Amino acid sequence: MIKLGNVKKSFGGNHVLQGLNLEIPKGSSMVIIGGSGTGKSVALKCVLGLITPDSGTITVDGQDASKGDRDAFLAKFGMLFQGGALFDSLTVWQNVAFRLLRGSLKRPTDEAREIAIEKLRRVGLKADVADRLPAELSGGMQKRVGLARAIAAEPEIIFFDEPTTGLDPIMSGVINDLIREIVVEMGATAMTITHDMSSVRAIADNVAMLHNGVIQWTGPVADMDASGDPHLDQFIHGRAEGPIEAVR
Repeated sequence: MIKLGNVKKSFGGNHVLQGLNLEIPKGSSMVIIGGSGTGKSVALKCVLGLITPDSGTITVDGQDASKGDRDAFLAKFGMLFQGGALFDSLTVWQNVAFRLLRGSLKRPTDEAREIAIEKLRRVGLKADVADRLPAELSGGMQKRVGLARAIAAEPEIIFFDEPTTGLDPIMSGVINDLIREIVVEMGATAMTITHDMSSVRAIADNVAMLHNGVIQWTGPVADMDASGDPHLDQFIHGRAEGPIEAVR
C-alpha cells in the first residue's frame, strides 16, 4: 500500500533521511520506532506530501504520491496527531466531522453530526460528549476524540503519531486496544510512529527500526526480541550502552 524507495531528505547540513527503504503491505499495521530526531515524523510527512524529498520514490496504492489529484490522494488518509490537535473553538462533534463538513467529502450537517456521534460511540464516548468543547474533556477523552476524527471519513490508511503520549499506563492500554480493534475492523493500512514499546507490541504486525536515516531492521513484531540487531536490541531494552549514542 505504501512503498518508500531510497528516500533522502536533508535540511541544510542535517541529513535526516539517508536512503529510506520501506514497504507497508495493504491492510497491515507497521510501527516505526527510533530515537528522537531520527526522521520518523519526516518520513510520515514525506508520504503525505507535506515535505518534498530531495530524491527517491514514494508510491501509495501503486500511484506516485507526488502526482495526480491532491484532494483525492489525501482523502485516502486519516490521522491521529500526537497532541490531539483538536480545534478549541469547535465542539467535539464538529471536530470529529471536520472533513465531512467541507471539501470533497462534504455531507449534510445532520448526516455529518450523526456519523460523528457514531464514531464517538465506537471509541467509547457517549453522545452527550458531542456538544462539549475539547477543554471540557480529560486528556484521554481528547485522544479518543482525535481517534474518532481519524476514522470519521472511513480512510484506507491511518497514521498514528505517538498515540499514547501524555497518557497514564491504563489509558495508554485503552487507546492501544482501540487502535488495534479499529484498524482490524476497517481493514485499514496503519503506520504508527512511537517510542512506547507497549504500543508497539499492542498495535504492530510489523516493526521498522529507523536510525541514522535508514531502516536498520524490519520484520514481524514476533521476531523483534530475537532480531539480533544491536540497534533494535538497545532501543527496546532501553540500554544506555550500544551503537545508539545517548544525547547527554
